[in-house]
Amino acid sequence: MAADGVAQLTDSLAKTGVVEVELSYKGQGRKLDDAQSVADMVKEIEEFEDLQALRLEGNTVGVEAAKAIAKALETKSMFKRCYWSDMFTGRLRSEIPAALNSLGDAVMLAGARLTVLDLSDNAFGPDGVKGIEKLLKSTACYTLQELRLNNCGMGIGGGKILAASLIQCHKKSSAEGAPLGLKVFVAGRNRLENDAATALAQAFQLMGSLEEVHMPQNGINHPGVTALAKAMQHNSALRILNLNDNTFTEKGAIAMAQALKHLRNIQVINFGDCLVRPAGAVAIAEAVSEGLPILRELNLSFGEITEDAALAVARAVRGREKLEKLDLNGNSLGEDGCQTLKDAMEAMKIGQLLGSLSDDEGVPEDDEDDDDVNDEDDEDEDEDVDEEEMEEEEEEEEEEEEESSGIKVSTPAPVSRPPDVYSFLSFPSPDKLLKLGAKRAMLIEQQVHTHTHIHTHTHTHTHTHTHTQARFLREPYLLPDRHKKHIHAFGRVLGLIQTPYFLDSCYSFSLVPICLRCGFCVTSCHVSPFAAAQVRRCRGYEHSHAAGSVCGSQLLLVT
Repeated sequence: MAADGVAQLTDSLAKTGVVEVELSYKGQGRKLDDAQSVADMVKEIEEFEDLQALRLEGNTVGVEAAKAIAKALETKSMFKRCYWSDMFTGRLRSEIPAALNSLGDAVMLAGARLTVLDLSDNAFGPDGVKGIEKLLKSTACYTLQELRLNNCGMGIGGGKILAASLIQCHKKSSAEGAPLGLKVFVAGRNRLENDAATALAQAFQLMGSLEEVHMPQNGINHPGVTALAKAMQHNSALRILNLNDNTFTEKGAIAMAQALKHLRNIQVINFGDCLVRPAGAVAIAEAVSEGLPILRELNLSFGEITEDAALAVARAVRGREKLEKLDLNGNSLGEDGCQTLKDAMEAMKIGQLLGSLSDDEGVPEDDEDDDDVNDEDDEDEDEDVDEEEMEEEEEEEEEEEEESSGIKVSTPAPVSRPPDVYSFLSFPSPDKLLKLGAKRAMLIEQQVHTHTHIHTHTHTHTHTHTHTQARFLREPYLLPDRHKKHIHAFGRVLGLIQTPYFLDSCYSFSLVPICLRCGFCVTSCHVSPFAAAQVRRCRGYEHSHAAGSVCGSQLLLVT
């Protein structure tokens, strides 16, 4: 009898399945231009009862196709998750906001309450953010938990629009008694810089619900980092903080260290390539030693950290039972310092936690002087950028006046500073490059010992390291003025120039060519490596003026 009962239960369980709530067209490479091209998709959406998730990644959706899909979504009140990354391949910039507006309107009309909105790897720029602005402010996003906008080229303007939308959403949802509680925010590689980072920090502080923040490679310097640090203090549930490849300097690192003291739930800290320097590393070490009981990973790689500061970090992580990895690679320890660090961690019985030190930069010639100079350089850079922008505006006004009056006004030549290879490698700019003179290629090669660190980003967001001989060519294309500020750590800026053979070879090492005019990545703009090697121009749409046109700018090679 008991056996019969077990058999019946087993049979019942076998017949019980997980209810499918997701419809996926992920990675099918469909070119969806009009309503006819999505007829089968529309039918499946309409017939899918209680649809909760739709995956459109890896297809290319035009305006008319988006309208047809949107029409089918208008009745899906249970809809929750939009997986719409990388779905505008080859589309004009002007098409994307219209497509996003149609889809957003449908979600709102359906009365859906979203939990996930993923639009990563769509190079839509600020206009694309405008395409989702209404959706983000609507009741559909009051329940949003994950917002993923990685590698979208939002820029400062788009970042500000996004921040304002989130603040408005929080305000309106709070008025209804259920404030927006965003948990995951992803916006790496968006050129947000200080202004947009500061605006987003206001939204983060207001929400206070974040558990994961990923904002790597955004050109954020210490003012923006400090604003983010203050905001993080109000997000006590934060588990992952990834600000890799932004320029903290001591000021930003110390501010962030203060924030860490309030984040006892933090598990992963990624401040690699952030130039935290010794004082910043010591401040972070102090924060770690005072708390962070469940810390699993700490990345302070490529931060110009010296031996004493690295040892302070090592002592700080002692006793952290959950710790799995400490990354101090690419700093300024020197051969003896690396060995001292290894020995110290072995003595503390935590040697297995230390990652590779193979890319150590060596002991700096004069630590204190270099730090002082670097601090001054950082402050000077900020001032220079503001002055440059003001000068550009004044020059434009003067040019307009000259054109209208027909009078040419001469201006005194700027005073030149002596060439400094180290200064150029730390903060590349056209002026610094030209000041190095005709032998600049040789000087640069000597400074970096003809080997450059290559930081390879894989699709799984893990990092591996390799070396290749740096090839610096002799006729650089110059950065425009708006790209002058704070492109730090030359290991991530391998060249301001390309030739076909060089650009072709870069794909072997997962290097990324960036358009100097529109800021878009060639690979994310869907140009094949072979076509890019021949054309050497970006097909980004931020500054395109006609269908199929290219912005026409040369490329900056980065890692």
